[in-house]
Amino acid sequence: MLVLTRKLGESITIDDDIKIVVVQIKGGHVRLGIEAPRNTKIHREEIYIAIQEQNKLAAESQNPSPVKSVAKPVRAS
Repeated sequence: MLVLTRKLGESITIDDDIKIVVVQIKGGHVRLGIEAPRNTKIHREEIYIAIQEQNKLAAESQNPSPVKSVAKPVRAS
């Protein structure tokens, strides 16, 4: 893990298109502003974990047909 120290108004750049700015520091809280392309998905970690868990449950609940019942047996001529 890379650990950086930033002051109010300072920023961090990731690649060429993501910028994280320290917007506010109040008590034990830090507010960050994130500038990124629209197609970049940005979530708080607890939301990201919930999304991953829901995706896993959805994938497990699907019951795809077994390949054997769909595929036709191949017979040697």
